[in-house]
Amino acid sequence: MRAVDAVNHRIGRITMYLIFVMVGILLWSSISKTFFLPTLWTLETAQFTMVAYYILGGAYAIQLGSNVRMDLFYGGWSPRTKAWVDAFTIFFLIFFLAVLLRGAIGSTAYSLGHFRNEPFGFFSELGLAFATGGPDGAGEVIGRLERSSTAWRPLIWPIKAIMCFGIFMMLLQSIAEFFRDIARLRGEEL
Repeated sequence: MRAVDAVNHRIGRITMYLIFVMVGILLWSSISKTFFLPTLWTLETAQFTMVAYYILGGAYAIQLGSNVRMDLFYGGWSPRTKAWVDAFTIFFLIFFLAVLLRGAIGSTAYSLGHFRNEPFGFFSELGLAFATGGPDGAGEVIGRLERSSTAWRPLIWPIKAIMCFGIFMMLLQSIAEFFRDIARLRGEEL
């Protein structure tokens, strides 16, 4: 739990600054549209930055307890009752994140050009092809990379890979929170 907390804390603290990157991108977009020729890359890059900000900051938000809760009843409960409810409801979050991660891995595999139904098999195929045939062998497994349908046409797999990583870290943080709630129920503080 401490390792997951430490990694998510560092990632969350670094990720906080992505909002400034996004503001800078949008500021450049406004300046370039007003005074120069409009750029194609700014709005989509700002969207990708916002996705990374949101997804990578999710585990940090869970760690800090700043995620949204229905506070109508929750705020008045004792710490023990809160721990019981949190230990129960975290299963819904873990299930949701596991399904989301499965879909994200499949979507990332698709964006890398793998069009089969087994997303996890793609990464083992890719590793084996790279080990035996180098970059050329990996290129044969990857196939055609997915691109955005906009005029700029950036590759989609990097943001999808960031989403997979962020969802995985949220899943790990949720499991750590579950064990923390169990410890609170036992009267221990971790």
